[in-house]
Amino acid sequence: MSRIGQQPVKIPEGVEINYHGSTLTVKGPLGELKQKIRSEIKLEIGQDEIKVIRKKNDKFSRSLHGLIRTLVANMITGVTQGYSKVLKLVGTGYRVEKQEENLVLSLGFSHPVVVEPIKEIQFEVEDKETIKISGIDKALVGQVAAKIRQIRPPEPYKGKGVRYQDEEVRRKPGKAGKTGEGGFGGGE
Repeated sequence: MSRIGQQPVKIPEGVEINYHGSTLTVKGPLGELKQKIRSEIKLEIGQDEIKVIRKKNDKFSRSLHGLIRTLVANMITGVTQGYSKVLKLVGTGYRVEKQEENLVLSLGFSHPVVVEPIKEIQFEVEDKETIKISGIDKALVGQVAAKIRQIRPPEPYKGKGVRYQDEEVRRKPGKAGKTGEGGFGGGE
């Protein structure tokens, strides 16, 4: 039995739930999200909670049970609170600025990199090295943050690059650190 799938999802005030056919629509103060629900899963919508129930007990249905419950909970959280990811630019001369709705990143390339937003995503530039990506769809916010990070991922020797705010980059020793001495090998 899926422990996560058995837990009901609470519906807060101000959230409308519509379930027609196989499409679940969640409306809240921040927006509206839609999700297709597989035919192996059934939703029971009560006054203040949603229960996710499997129709069969086969392996595939069991694997969907917790997933669908988590997706429904993420939709409700998204339309009430929203999601955000914070990226930090680490490196000499690495900076970001916002021109209209676009992000212009200077990341050590010979040219600035321009990132255009998707309509459901908002960019905020808090300072020259910090980008806040926010929206109501958890997966989309994470995907946009990962694409921006992929432009210049943190490198392991100096730690320069684009990283998540709480990410720790494992550093490698350089050539001098490999030999265990301060530079040239040998000699006393």
